[in-house]
Amino acid sequence: MKIVPAIIAKEFSEIPAKLELVKGVADTVQIDICDGKFAPNKTWPYIGDHGEIAGILREAEGFPYWQELDFEFDLMVAKPEEAVPFWVKAGASRVIVHIESIEPDALSDLIKEWKHVVDFGLALKPSTPLEKLETFLHEVTFVQCMGNDRISFGGVPLDETLVLPKISHLRKKYPELTISIDIGVNLETAPRLIAAGATRLVAGSAVFGKANPAQAIRELEGLFS
Repeated sequence: MKIVPAIIAKEFSEIPAKLELVKGVADTVQIDICDGKFAPNKTWPYIGDHGEIAGILREAEGFPYWQELDFEFDLMVAKPEEAVPFWVKAGASRVIVHIESIEPDALSDLIKEWKHVVDFGLALKPSTPLEKLETFLHEVTFVQCMGNDRISFGGVPLDETLVLPKISHLRKKYPELTISIDIGVNLETAPRLIAAGATRLVAGSAVFGKANPAQAIRELEGLFS
């Protein structure tokens, strides 16, 4: 079981500030990348970029704390085929593509191109049939079940009636599959998500919405230690 803190940033400056709070406790952090097209919310670098991404891509500077943390980028964007190479160059250890954002043939090509370069994950909303996902499961490293159809926002509740059966189905059918859950993860819901079969809990407001984010991670980890 792994806890992955998640950052939704309007300005780049929010990212190093939040990383500072969890480094040494977390070893992986998820950065949400939202273009305002596929997902309704916009995040850095689609807003609030003041040249930081250009410096990272020029390799003039690394992503903050890149020597201490692995980064996974949750690409809630309309053109993931353009975003994946961009964020791999920026230092991604993992990328997450939403299955609703891309046509099947283009997704197959994208996975084949990048799966040996970076850990490749597929995300799906609760309302999306699992059949759309299962075609690609043998090609990817992990799956991320979204906890609610209202993606790209913090503090959204878990849609348990749709999400828990999806996780349970995936766990029974694919016992070795790494299953992440993002949205609605907190101390109350985490035990039910773990019992259903989730192996990675992605937590945003349940970590960074607390006075002590590092302690919040430890408390989540304490549920299964």
